[in-house]
Amino acid sequence: MQKRVLIITGMHRSGTSLITQWLSKCGLQTGEKLVPGGYGNVEGHFEDIEFLKMHEEILAGHNLPTTGLTVEHVAQFTLYEKEKLKSIIKVKQQLYDQWGWKDPRTCLFLDVYKELLPDACYLVILRDYQSVVSSLLRREFKWVENRYMARKYFSRLVWMKFRRSRRMVQFYNEYATEYLKVWIAYNQDILKCIETLPRDAFVVVNYSMLKDEDEQVFEYLKDKWNLALKYSRFKDIFKENLIGPDVAFEQYINDKTLITQAIKLQAQLKEYMLTD
Repeated sequence: MQKRVLIITGMHRSGTSLITQWLSKCGLQTGEKLVPGGYGNVEGHFEDIEFLKMHEEILAGHNLPTTGLTVEHVAQFTLYEKEKLKSIIKVKQQLYDQWGWKDPRTCLFLDVYKELLPDACYLVILRDYQSVVSSLLRREFKWVENRYMARKYFSRLVWMKFRRSRRMVQFYNEYATEYLKVWIAYNQDILKCIETLPRDAFVVVNYSMLKDEDEQVFEYLKDKWNLALKYSRFKDIFKENLIGPDVAFEQYINDKTLITQAIKLQAQLKEYMLTD
């Protein structure tokens, strides 16, 4: 049986964890040890710890944030870094006939993975820039708020009554543009990658589509890519209440050409969206 490798890729907060959870339920091997649930992803991150730790190590080694929330790239992989990735892949290939992994940071290394896994298939998760930036702003501001809410009663009261709204505006002013730039950078890397791939080597989906069309996506993975999977309903794991509302962050973006750029990029990727 031909080895089948599925690279699940998409920007942070795009539903990659949710979709990887679904694929795991369908029987795809997505890692022996996964990052457990926690703040920001109570249902679990579904990230293969081996790939995650390696990605963080590479980013740290090149003085980039280990979160992957950056528009910068690793200029040149060291021989050590590439050999370590090769060793992880080699073990997976020896253990499994079909496997995959998910980590948003993968978007930063697509060129390297294309070289190391030339026959891999790519499941691209696209989520609109408004929802992604909103989700990042809400999640990261919650860290700020939690610090205040851990204080004594009077400090919490002052925070809620007087300081919270001002601090939120300040936070959005500081980070909205940065997060939008990261969304653009990640999705530019994805578009650049898939434009060099055979058309049957990738597919673009989003979690909204899977709510109603999970069988269509499942059949594509099974029939087109010969993945031995067992159908499990996406709606059984999808929880609408975990999807937060969008933030009106555009008012904090001074360079409006970034929004124009994001809209154009989003439209380009949507052209590759899986359809009947």
